[in-house]
Amino acid sequence: MSTDTSHVAGGPGVTFDPEARWRIHPGVAVRPEPFGALLYHFGTRRLTFLKDRRLLEIVTTLDSHSTARKACAAAGVSPAEQPGFDAALQRLVACDMLTPAGNEVSTR
Repeated sequence: MSTDTSHVAGGPGVTFDPEARWRIHPGVAVRPEPFGALLYHFGTRRLTFLKDRRLLEIVTTLDSHSTARKACAAAGVSPAEQPGFDAALQRLVACDMLTPAGNEVSTR
């Protein structure tokens, strides 16, 4: 059985905006690990490693914050660290692990 996630906006070509609201793609499973976490996308069969526990906290709480920047601040990311976390989140958006919150597109 496969998971059809073609109705969700995101993936290559989507630019990460730290002032927007994001969420984990509905086709992605998160498995916390001592080093951080594993993300597995059932649609693309891609496996991604998160090697920072704060990044895991950010990713799993994105949809409860009004912006990604606020999720980062809540996880204790300092302004000096923010560019690195923005780059990590952009990579997760580019490989379709994260999607803009509330941007489901009807295919009908």
